[in-house]
Amino acid sequence: MPRPRRHRYVQSAFEYDYFKPCVICRQDAEEVVLKMEEMESMRLKDYLGMDQRDAAREMNISQPTFHRILTEARSKVACALVCGRPIRIKGGAYRMATTSARKFKCYDCQHEWEEAYGTGRPQNCPKCGSANLHRAEDDRGYARGGRGRRGR
Repeated sequence: MPRPRRHRYVQSAFEYDYFKPCVICRQDAEEVVLKMEEMESMRLKDYLGMDQRDAAREMNISQPTFHRILTEARSKVACALVCGRPIRIKGGAYRMATTSARKFKCYDCQHEWEEAYGTGRPQNCPKCGSANLHRAEDDRGYARGGRGRRGR
């Protein structure tokens, strides 16, 4: 039995959910459905120009999963553009990110602080300058701070 699908975190609530070509004769064209996490992956990578690892971290997924989502999104958008199909943005396994900051902890001085989403991972602790820092325990996503495969 496959494991449950992790929710992807979406930062942006888009003001629109439908794009349609201006060609009148294509009114009966089958629409392309772009999931919210696919739209978010394109926003982070293509619009904001983020590195895939940072973008994957923002969405709380692995880099290979981010790459698969982004590839699927680009394929759907290309199909819509080439074939003149409308695009509907809906559905998917996602959650809106409710916090505007991520929590980090320095393992040398035990200092905890918050960094805004979209700023990347901090390199050093603001208090002691140490590079020995990680996400705070209470801010880690599913399967990050818990038991590994052997701990089940």
